[in-house]
Amino acid sequence: MRQLLLFISVISVGILFISRLFYLQIYKTDANNLFEDNAIRKVYDYPKRGFVYDRNGKLLVANQPTYDVMVIPREVKPLDTLEFCKLLKITKEDFVKKYDKAYHYSPRLPSPFVPQLSKEDYAVLQEKMRKFEGFYIQKRSLRDYQTTIGANVLGDIGEVNYATINKNPYYRMGDLIGKQGVEASYEDILRGVKGIKFIQKDRFNRNIGPYKDGKFDTIPEQGKDITITIDAHLQAYGELLMKNKRGGVIALEPKTGEILAMVAAPTYDPNILVGRNRSKNFTKLYNDTIAKPLFNRSLQGVYEPGSPFKLMNALIALQEGVMDENEHVTCYRGYKYGNRFMKCHCNYGTRNDMVSGIQRSCNAYFATAYRKILDKNGSASDGIDVWSKHAKSFGLGNFLNNDLFVGQKGRIPDRDYYKHIYPKTFYSTYTISNAIGQGEVATTPIQLANMAAAIANRGYFYTPHIIKHIEGETLPENFAKPKFTTINREHFEPVIDGMLAVYEKGTASSLRVKDIDICGKTGTVENFIKIDSVKTQLTDHSIFVAFAPKENPKIAIAVFVENGYWGSRFAGKVASLMIEKHIKGEITRTDLEDWLLRHTLEDEYAKPYSGEPFKINGYTTLQTVDEKTYSLLKQKLNQLNNTED
Repeated sequence: MRQLLLFISVISVGILFISRLFYLQIYKTDANNLFEDNAIRKVYDYPKRGFVYDRNGKLLVANQPTYDVMVIPREVKPLDTLEFCKLLKITKEDFVKKYDKAYHYSPRLPSPFVPQLSKEDYAVLQEKMRKFEGFYIQKRSLRDYQTTIGANVLGDIGEVNYATINKNPYYRMGDLIGKQGVEASYEDILRGVKGIKFIQKDRFNRNIGPYKDGKFDTIPEQGKDITITIDAHLQAYGELLMKNKRGGVIALEPKTGEILAMVAAPTYDPNILVGRNRSKNFTKLYNDTIAKPLFNRSLQGVYEPGSPFKLMNALIALQEGVMDENEHVTCYRGYKYGNRFMKCHCNYGTRNDMVSGIQRSCNAYFATAYRKILDKNGSASDGIDVWSKHAKSFGLGNFLNNDLFVGQKGRIPDRDYYKHIYPKTFYSTYTISNAIGQGEVATTPIQLANMAAAIANRGYFYTPHIIKHIEGETLPENFAKPKFTTINREHFEPVIDGMLAVYEKGTASSLRVKDIDICGKTGTVENFIKIDSVKTQLTDHSIFVAFAPKENPKIAIAVFVENGYWGSRFAGKVASLMIEKHIKGEITRTDLEDWLLRHTLEDEYAKPYSGEPFKINGYTTLQTVDEKTYSLLKQKLNQLNNTED
């Protein structure tokens, strides 16, 4: 019996010993478990991010080498702190703060201690790193922007935060990630996949070579190059025209939905968010709560669309059969409803049909059309839902489901929206401001540009998008599939004729461009803010939408200039010039170009803080830039033209 027990004991111990060996040599050598082994040092090999090109093959974003000082807190030995701080150009207080942050993240995992050393600092430090145990230098790449334009388009990269690390196990402390723009939208494609090397350490914590001869090491996969839809020259030109102004510009190619230009003003040089000064520069931009350079007005700015929305009401009136293009409405310098009066610029007694109503932007005509739409079936409650459904089919009042990093829904109200204001009785006159694109209607510049593209296409649009080509991949099917509106094709012609008349003899007749049939619509929107809790009217906003040419359109555009007075004064000039630039490649209306470069709206933007009065209606002399500033702008324009040639 004793012999049997002894035999069983020996067998049991043998099985346990073999099991342990199996665990250590087979199971525990799995790559996932190596991350938990303190005797193995993990060294990441970061891939180069993919390059970014514009639609014409111009390189916009490349890479440049950088060197990070990394720390593994538990491996740090006593060192000459003053010498180390001097080499890194930091204070002893900075040293303590950075070490504590790294230790808090993980005592045994590497963390960035001083990121993004210059080549010169790296050369000096490299020779002395052996003196500072627990620290090492890791090479990787930073972005190298080959341009000074398109900051809101391209975006930037920065260190991941704890929230991202907890959400996505791919990232570790010190990793870089796309923060805005294309860098953020296409992060997974641009970043590639980092590699890793497992280094065996001895009992003195010294590196003795690759673990298992590099069996579990992986090589990095370089990020894929992408081509975006932006035309860098058109983008640069738009940014120059919007200098000393605030607003947004979106230009689309109607037949594809590709974004040709996406200007947000004011803007900044994307290169200032690269390197060790990134944090300081970003903080400066972020804290500018007045100009808001980080706010992408072309995508995030939500404004009342003003008179360009009259085009929508014209189309809905035709589709619903409540008006035809030949029906006339007499304007008595406005529209009277109840005991209220909506003013209009038409001469007293002017008779307008649909084309001339659009040409003259007659408020009385479109107030009549709006009321007929809502009252068609005797119930304004039902009518506004019909009206809302048509407008939303143009991509208004909702996200466009595009590939852009930010955006806003805007607002197209329906009966549910108004129930909290008018819970019982609802009449068409309650919301009459919607007839002229004010009231509760709100849109973004990209939505208005998309609306213009849908009109240019006579009833359909392609989802606006920024990606044109991805190395080795096909684009999402969603971008190649047309989205049809609820308006029949035949109803677009009178509206387009009206838009052409705006340029030929209407509110934009001074903006005509030779040999291009431009169809457009001016807009002026009242502008209110609260100053010391008092609702105050500021200078009106300037809005313009257009497409060209009339047949086989190549560009659709929306321009919004804050405090720009009226549609043709600022926004219309920008739109006309960008259309001519895109179609002809050169500018004949240099008078419009010169006017925009000379005039600034900075004094308008300062008025809420300076106490100067606002010019609400009528013409006023605008502030011009000084001759030095004008000369610099002209120099940039000449450089742009020479580069394009």
